[in-house]
Amino acid sequence: MTKAKVKQRKDSKGRVLQKGESQRKLDGMYIYTYVNPYGKRRYVYSKDLFTLREKEQELIKAQMDGLDYYVGGHATINMTFDRYMSTKYNLRETTRSNYLYMFNRFIRADFGNKFLTEVKYTDVKLFYYHLLNEKDIAINTLDTIHTVLHPIFDMAVRDDIIRKNPTDGVLAEIKRNSGKNKGIRHALTIEQQQAFMDTIRTFPEYYHWYPLFATLLGTGMRIGECTGLTWNDIDFKKRCISVNHAATYYTRNGVAGFAISRPKTEAGIRQIPMMDAVYNALKNEYDRQKKDGFCTYELDGVSGFIFSNKLGLLHNPHCVNLAIKRIYEAHNAREIIDAKREHREPVIIPHFSRHVLRHTFCSRLCESDMNVKVIQEIMGHKNVETTLDIYTEVNYNKKKDSLEELASKMQFF
Repeated sequence: MTKAKVKQRKDSKGRVLQKGESQRKLDGMYIYTYVNPYGKRRYVYSKDLFTLREKEQELIKAQMDGLDYYVGGHATINMTFDRYMSTKYNLRETTRSNYLYMFNRFIRADFGNKFLTEVKYTDVKLFYYHLLNEKDIAINTLDTIHTVLHPIFDMAVRDDIIRKNPTDGVLAEIKRNSGKNKGIRHALTIEQQQAFMDTIRTFPEYYHWYPLFATLLGTGMRIGECTGLTWNDIDFKKRCISVNHAATYYTRNGVAGFAISRPKTEAGIRQIPMMDAVYNALKNEYDRQKKDGFCTYELDGVSGFIFSNKLGLLHNPHCVNLAIKRIYEAHNAREIIDAKREHREPVIIPHFSRHVLRHTFCSRLCESDMNVKVIQEIMGHKNVETTLDIYTEVNYNKKKDSLEELASKMQFF
């Protein structure tokens, strides 16, 4: 008996279709049908046969690599971030809080809804430029966002959801194109620093902030290190401050709060000598509290906090930033009027946040030509490179000022 010859299926152009391939007569669309690892029938579509077969090869390669094309196609960035955070058991509370804040603020509502397999290098690049240009964030902030986003895709690569991390190299390219100076944090000038503190001293509504800002500007401590200070950390006899913990402000599941945390690195545990301005501010505050009552708030077994608000609770970073804004706006409003009356240029304080106070203190140390290693120890910088970056900026500005002063005294051309 002669075996029947199997009829080959062809497309409208007479080309032989392979197993799983078909073409709709209605619109000429090409279809590839396959069964996924869960036994479900799935389809791949294309307007031309060549592109369809490219998709087939991609699918076959994915299956050979052990990838689940279907699951990978339905895992969003948001889902993967939540999974990633659930695996980070040893993450410091500060870091966890920062990750959650940055992701929820800049990624979750829009970019986070994208499927992992749909995200390409150019998508990430466009998203980063959108944040820089439309949201007007600094390059330093983008760096933090990248720190959150990159490990999410790294985990997806390790879990065989995607093959390559689309965030690789994006930030480096943007930094090269954006220029090195975009987003650099600049210190207050000595005039601006003095004007800021004078405003706190002379405005009754802001005077209660004086001890906190005198300490921040006179020690260079991080905000959490400063707000977490207790009287046990102050040695008036030796005139030094012990930094060994921080009050971390976090937001989790819509609930905000504080927690006591250890410094990120051993470099963060340090002793900071008190200059006269800091010593006097803290001594006066201690004498005031000795008379009016000390803070009774307790956090994770720690009590005796130096700085508290009207409710007896710790100052959160947002409130500190808000106070800074109100103080420099009050100064600027008064300064413009005074300068006009006195026929001089006003000393305007630019917009800045709490981080600039630490940077300003470090800049003052660098301007004094103090040993870089000593500055690193006072600041609690893990890497000396961080200190050197500020030192280099300060020295460049000093050289520039010196040349400008020289040029004003001598006619070269």
